[in-house]
Amino acid sequence: MSKEKILTVQDISCVGQCSLTVALPVISACGIETCVLPTAVLSTHTAFKPGWTFRDLTCDIQPISEHWSKENITFKAIYTGYLGSREQVDLILKLIDRHLEKDGATIVDPAMADGGVLYKGFPEDFPKDMARLCAVADVILPNITEACLMTGTAFRTEYDEKYILDLLSKLSELGCKKVVLTGVSFDPKKLGVAVYDCKSKKVEYYFNDKLPRMSHGTGDVYASAFVGAYMNGKSVYESASIAADFTVRTIEATMDDESHWYGVKFEKELPYLIDRLK
Repeated sequence: MSKEKILTVQDISCVGQCSLTVALPVISACGIETCVLPTAVLSTHTAFKPGWTFRDLTCDIQPISEHWSKENITFKAIYTGYLGSREQVDLILKLIDRHLEKDGATIVDPAMADGGVLYKGFPEDFPKDMARLCAVADVILPNITEACLMTGTAFRTEYDEKYILDLLSKLSELGCKKVVLTGVSFDPKKLGVAVYDCKSKKVEYYFNDKLPRMSHGTGDVYASAFVGAYMNGKSVYESASIAADFTVRTIEATMDDESHWYGVKFEKELPYLIDRLK
């Protein structure tokens, strides 16, 4: 992949170190010109106490795209994260068709669920719409919950390698080219990713030591670091590994600060990510 400008499409949580407030600095630090298309603006992410504000920006997506068309603006890659509705999925599919360069890449993080359940606010059938977006992707980055919901697979917290291989095979049937399945673990002390080539059916794993802390926003940190590495010419497996190591370091950098419950201090580890790309 060449170092052209990319577009990332997801929400802005003004406070909380997730979505665009992670994607923009992380990918930019990787030396990639990063353009943004916000899908919504929230005062904080939704793990804060009730009272946060939410403004839906669906109505702005089409006019923005029309202006870009007049300016002949295209992108080497389009990376999507949290999308708030079925309508947004349809608009982003049109956006990809209109603004992605012929040799460009579509990278989809189907951010919609975790822990076996959909995030609040999504209709029960939303995974079918997200699967339509994943169908056109070069790389998708689901966690196990999202993978199960998009493929109609029963979610399990205890599983063997056959379960993961079956899940990867079903994801490949959506139409994507490569899968990076996050949150994979065959050992309670390890946590990692499964990287799957949908054409060759080859799977590779990468694991780190599992840390005793759950942190908000790490999925966005991981996906953004993956995109930054991939756009620097790293392979899917190399990008997945670099992103995993970076994410672990961001959690470690935050573990001694109980007041920083809402995200991870990824900013402190950006020099490490930059060095890994050299």
